[in-house]
Amino acid sequence: MKSLSRLLALAAITLLPCGTARATTTASNPKIVSDYTLSVYPDREAAIYKRGDQVEFQILALGKETTDDREVSWKISKDGVPPVKEGKAKLKFGKAVVTASLDEPGFLTCDVSFNDGKQDIKASASAAIDPTEIKPSMPEPKDFDVFWNAKKSELAAIPLNPKMTPVETPADRPGAETFDVQIDCLGKPVSGYYSRPIGAKPGSCPAILYVDGAGVRSSDKLAAIRPATKGLIALAINAHGIPNGKPPEFYTALDTGELKNYRKDGRESRDTCYFLGMYLRVIRAIDFLTSQPEWDGKILVLNGGSQGGGQALAGAGLDPRVSILVVMIPGMCDHTGMVAGRIAGWPKLVPVDPSGKPDPGILEASRYFDCVNFAPRIKARTRYWIGFNDIITPPSSQFAAYNAIKAPKDLITAPEYGHGGEAPGFWTTVADLIYGSVAEQQKESKPAAR
Repeated sequence: MKSLSRLLALAAITLLPCGTARATTTASNPKIVSDYTLSVYPDREAAIYKRGDQVEFQILALGKETTDDREVSWKISKDGVPPVKEGKAKLKFGKAVVTASLDEPGFLTCDVSFNDGKQDIKASASAAIDPTEIKPSMPEPKDFDVFWNAKKSELAAIPLNPKMTPVETPADRPGAETFDVQIDCLGKPVSGYYSRPIGAKPGSCPAILYVDGAGVRSSDKLAAIRPATKGLIALAINAHGIPNGKPPEFYTALDTGELKNYRKDGRESRDTCYFLGMYLRVIRAIDFLTSQPEWDGKILVLNGGSQGGGQALAGAGLDPRVSILVVMIPGMCDHTGMVAGRIAGWPKLVPVDPSGKPDPGILEASRYFDCVNFAPRIKARTRYWIGFNDIITPPSSQFAAYNAIKAPKDLITAPEYGHGGEAPGFWTTVADLIYGSVAEQQKESKPAAR
């Protein structure tokens, strides 16, 4: 596992400091301003340990009045699941220490709480235990490739039939032209924004596909336009094959109506699971990009985070045309984590009964949409971002997929941060990883000078 500084040095991009692995205060009632701050952090800045190592979680509670002799409540779990230890610790000079260890690869999460006299304020931090040894919780289905090859064959029989409607490109993004694109697919169409450099010559442009995170919304037009201003052809698609550019109430109605429970729709069968259509739309979007005359025929980037990260992992595993994969905090990883005594990845696709036993039918169906099974099939150069304090897409599930990737790969770990782009310079770093990787592959593809 490479550190962030090592990865950025390799990619020849600017290093932005990660900072110490700590979490800062959140309030049970954010409308009440607390006079105190609470933080917790492991005793190693990188927050990485070996099995059996003692992890010291350092707790710090400070405020306008002394916190000496007051207590903080703490709970330490295995990434949110048993075994769980909890108790109280007395503060001295505003500090307290609690310890724990883990005898298997995984994560320890420490949640702390302090009552400031008005409300509880909370903080949490995580420590990784041999994270590069975390394995998928179940093996892949024996007919995994048979199933997906059949679906890809069904898709290939459907003509693209793209409908491209010109849309406005902002004046502050010169040099690109943009289109709303609708592309036929199995089920719902691919719906997105396509942008290309004005006057681009045939065979001259790398391509990038951006896939969106969870939720119900229009495609991100700027996500397509930004790369086009840098010489790429770019397509940004929404996750659901729904129209773009509608008023907010259009998407709200879908979010509270037809698509309210899309994350779990059809999960009883591999043939009806909602994510089947979502993954096939990624392949169809790649079909469209690679059919454009401007594509250079070599470089294709697939980028996404969260749910989009899961789509990106699946797309790269299903389609060897992807040459660069940049994925952040991916969901859809290790749906079957409970089988190995771990937390399952987003969106907790498999229900469990009060005893913790998973639904057997849904458990089986989920394996066909689990990124731990797409990961070994990825051929693309991979750059992968994980935040240790991620409670949405748990880091143990993300590592289960990352560790299964056999292609050349680099890992960025952000011990202090969780789900989303709150890390300093996050989006700048992602952009630099994308364009740095493109530049590397362009250089590699140039014929050697004679």
